[in-house]
Amino acid sequence: MTAIRQADLDALPVREALPELVSALDGHGAAVLCAPPGTGKTTLVPLVLAGLVGGGPRRRVVVAEPRRIAARAAARRMAWLLGEQVGGSVGFTVRGERVAGPGTVVEVVTTGVLLQRLQRDQELSGVDVVILDECHERHLDADTVAAFLLDVRETLRPELRLVAASATTDAAGWARVLGHGRPGGAPVVAAAGVSYPVETVWAPPARPVRPPHGMRVDPTQLTHVASVVRRALAERSGDVLCFLPGVGELARVAGQLGGVDAEVLQIHGRAPAAVQDAALAPSAHRRVILATAVAESSLTVPGVRVVVDSGLAREPRVDHARGLGALATVRASRAAGRQRAGRAGREAPGAVYRCWSEAEDGRLPAFPSPEIRIADLAQFALQAACWGDPDAAGLALPDPPPAGAMAAAREVLVAVGAVTPDGRATPRGVGMSRLGLHPRLARALLDGAAAVGPGRAAELVALLSEEPPREYGDDLAAAWRRARAGGDAYATRWRAEATRLRRSADSTAAATAGGPGAVSGDDAAAGLVAALAFPERVAKAKGEGAFLMASGTAAELGDGSRLRSAPWLAVAVADRGPHSASARVRLGAVLDEDTARAAAAHLLASGDEVRWEDGDVIARATHRLGAIALAVRPLKNPDPTLVRAALLEGLRSDGLGLLRWTPDARALRARLGFLHRTLGGAWPDVADDAGLLARADDWLEPELSRARRRADLARIDAGQALNRLLPWATGEAARLDELAPERIEVPSGSRIRVDYSAEHGQPVLAVKLQELFGLAETPRVAGVPVLVHLLSPAGRPAAVTADLASFWRGGYLAVRAELRGRYPKHPWPQDPATAEPTRHTNARLRR
Repeated sequence: MTAIRQADLDALPVREALPELVSALDGHGAAVLCAPPGTGKTTLVPLVLAGLVGGGPRRRVVVAEPRRIAARAAARRMAWLLGEQVGGSVGFTVRGERVAGPGTVVEVVTTGVLLQRLQRDQELSGVDVVILDECHERHLDADTVAAFLLDVRETLRPELRLVAASATTDAAGWARVLGHGRPGGAPVVAAAGVSYPVETVWAPPARPVRPPHGMRVDPTQLTHVASVVRRALAERSGDVLCFLPGVGELARVAGQLGGVDAEVLQIHGRAPAAVQDAALAPSAHRRVILATAVAESSLTVPGVRVVVDSGLAREPRVDHARGLGALATVRASRAAGRQRAGRAGREAPGAVYRCWSEAEDGRLPAFPSPEIRIADLAQFALQAACWGDPDAAGLALPDPPPAGAMAAAREVLVAVGAVTPDGRATPRGVGMSRLGLHPRLARALLDGAAAVGPGRAAELVALLSEEPPREYGDDLAAAWRRARAGGDAYATRWRAEATRLRRSADSTAAATAGGPGAVSGDDAAAGLVAALAFPERVAKAKGEGAFLMASGTAAELGDGSRLRSAPWLAVAVADRGPHSASARVRLGAVLDEDTARAAAAHLLASGDEVRWEDGDVIARATHRLGAIALAVRPLKNPDPTLVRAALLEGLRSDGLGLLRWTPDARALRARLGFLHRTLGGAWPDVADDAGLLARADDWLEPELSRARRRADLARIDAGQALNRLLPWATGEAARLDELAPERIEVPSGSRIRVDYSAEHGQPVLAVKLQELFGLAETPRVAGVPVLVHLLSPAGRPAAVTADLASFWRGGYLAVRAELRGRYPKHPWPQDPATAEPTRHTNARLRR
């Protein structure tokens, strides 16, 4: 054992804030600690609160970190400061790995591990202080842990001390949450940091790149990031830390950095411990460290003087209607940008190269989206149910869960037997919550174990819990075989997780529950386990490579996939672009219909279907697995009520043009529309199809109830039907021809049809000019002057007026001058007010 490294402890800036933090905890029991990166909030604070340094009373401290890599690194750093090995006074526990002993006073855990402990022991016996580190990241597990701990303080252990720690956070919001109703909330303690200046270099692409969608990042963007890394290496000294959204992007950029005069490392949550250790240790050689968000906080990467920020991040997204959940690539928030830039100024002045423009920066979101607002909430809902608060209404969460997402989560949990219909956790659900898996995967493990054996079920669920690399292919059974034979980093992690899950399945009584039946063979086992996890995604072939999932979403396989000829498919991983009609299957397994029926039994339904489809009424008896029709036969005598509803749906979707509209019927609709606009009152609104269909009982009966198909609709006279909407009860209907006459008699004796079709304009009277000689005033309908379209003798437009008297005095002379030479056989008197109206030529008039 080495002596405590006191000089290193004394050099940590957070020490100045420790008296205030200790005092806040003594007085209030909870506090928010805001400390910039590099101040020692993750390492010195737990040691002081535990009494390992500084001479305070000995307390047991648990530090919750959002990521495994941060948990291991923090424990190693604290043990080093104490001159010890990890597992002594300081230890850590992450999923599948625990390094701690009876003398461990400070234990660093992931938030997921702490969540499991709280479910097993709500009092958190033996723990005196809990520090929630990096709470600004707003991971769902962290928010849930905070809510549970506050509940424990309120009801069971008021002496339990809580600290929410972050470099950049909504301090007032967390103070309010930790204060839990106390005036002013919990105290906020701010620690001053010793940060070096970081110069910002704006480095946007020379040409626009396509924005990210789904998991896809424009290759041009990654090429640009690689070029900025090369530029940074040429312009600056020190190691370069480059932030990218995911593992795939790390590999692609690494491939474009061949030949650089630096060692290229990739650091991410799935990286082997040896690679993580190498990135977090000083090096005599210059390095380029390509990292995901794991390096944003909690970790100090020594030697870094330059950050290259792609500006991209990954967030969970879920399409509840289609049962598709995945990570999505998004623009990183300004808060994340500050965190990333700060990595360059931890040890000396540095620079950040931002791969976007300064103008774009102001349009970025201020903070990352809280995961509770955007993620699949099935696991959260199960944790809340096991805690005894199914609706999470009594939990002090920074943000409440969206009602729609909670309802969708409840449906999933009921389907897998984890909760009762009213949301209470079942014994099976309690067992599932302790597996450290999404409830879907927990169901697949437990029910799959009974059918394929615990070992095989554990191996398959391990594949589903961490999607295998793309090079493993889209066939789950083939990926399983490759993982069993492989020696790569993924296969190593997979084997460790499969071992953990096998132990969990063996220790959970529900593992012996009845499953769909004994299954042998890799393909059948893979199909069953995937279908148990994602029953809404069982899919039936529609053609070569095309499938329909039980959720109703179309799915397709890539060219060359050996799964293309499968009659049924269990879709494990799929994504759908924003403008794509079909989901692309990324990982699936061959399935048969019997297994699909067994795995998705809750989606089986039989019944009569009467609806509008492909332009007509269809009536059939069906047996369905979700949206997949398993058996169909025509219905000879469908329920007339259902038929009527289908016909109405057809009229809504295809329009009222399905009825018979004669010219008189269209004219009547226009006249009624004019009267409604002009007089309102009892005159009906007939302009809007939706409004008319809402009143179908008033005007389409009895014909609609007698109809059985599209052809019957075409026989309904729309004009006769509309007559039923006239205000007969008030007697106003009798004034229809008076108020909105179909035709107006003009001085020549002609009866000219009035056009009422202009939705917001005046009624139009189109008439030959000579037929209006002697008419001094413009005709009116319902008190509104018509818009007179004056026509030439050939019926062509000559003038438009709503004021005939004014036209005769002025406009007529110009029209007369233009038309008298073109139509010399027609009368063009000097004084139209006294001339004889006519539709004939001069010669005809002289007879």
